[in-house]
Amino acid sequence: MNEAATPPDPAIQTLAIVGVGLIGGSIAAAARQRQVVSRVIGIGRSQSRLEDAARAGLIDEGSTDFAAAASAELSIVCTPVDRIANDVRSLAAVVPRESLLTDAGSTKRLLCEELADLDGQQGPVFLGSHPLAGSERQGFENANADLFVDRVCVLTPLETTPAASLAKLETFWQSLGARVVQRSPIDHDRGLAHTSHLPHLLAAALAGMLAENEKELAATGFRDTTRIAAGDPGLWVPILRHNATAVIEALATLDGRLEKFSRSLEQDDTETLQKLLEEAKRKREGLG
Repeated sequence: MNEAATPPDPAIQTLAIVGVGLIGGSIAAAARQRQVVSRVIGIGRSQSRLEDAARAGLIDEGSTDFAAAASAELSIVCTPVDRIANDVRSLAAVVPRESLLTDAGSTKRLLCEELADLDGQQGPVFLGSHPLAGSERQGFENANADLFVDRVCVLTPLETTPAASLAKLETFWQSLGARVVQRSPIDHDRGLAHTSHLPHLLAAALAGMLAENEKELAATGFRDTTRIAAGDPGLWVPILRHNATAVIEALATLDGRLEKFSRSLEQDDTETLQKLLEEAKRKREGLG
């Protein structure tokens, strides 16, 4: 008689997640489903919400006290970007010296500068992460164990980041289905300004321009283009502030491109207008 295969030993015994919302909940769901961890501890501000997350099967236990993460080998901070540094510091004060700390935030330069001393010399290591996955929907109720499958996760190591920590975190994200790439914190923020933060501002600007008497004319194109404007402004204000320099540069680049469109229309320059649209079409199709 064939015996059932014994599940592999989890790579991580205890995972702590600070902020069990959409991203934190999806990390928990993915790690549990794939048997990457034995135990998941949720840390948050609302005990009742954490108890709900435990009843939903996402975490084993939850607490509003960072001390609950005292045995965590890996801790992931999934809070708004203006809270991440303080939350990482709170974890660093209670986790084992050999522990690894990371985040899931959308900005990295300021964060990595502020936490550069967490390099493993005197305690745990901090290494930035950014899984490029999400939704305009919030809350662990929308958690998805497959959210990171075939999605890019950016790691932002510093020169002082231990190679073992980098390898461990890369393996963790890969085990959730992500494709891991590395960027410097500055390159990450410049790239995200163009591919995430500026698009959000564009969607918000377009949605904000919609007049009341134009709503019935807003069909698929407008709705698709402005979908991400439905994201929580409370989450986006800190992101834009933390990456203001790169976003302002991206806005200036956009202004220049829009000026080309405007000038081609003013001058009835059909050739330039055609080239601009063809270039955009080619690059969009190149995304696959």
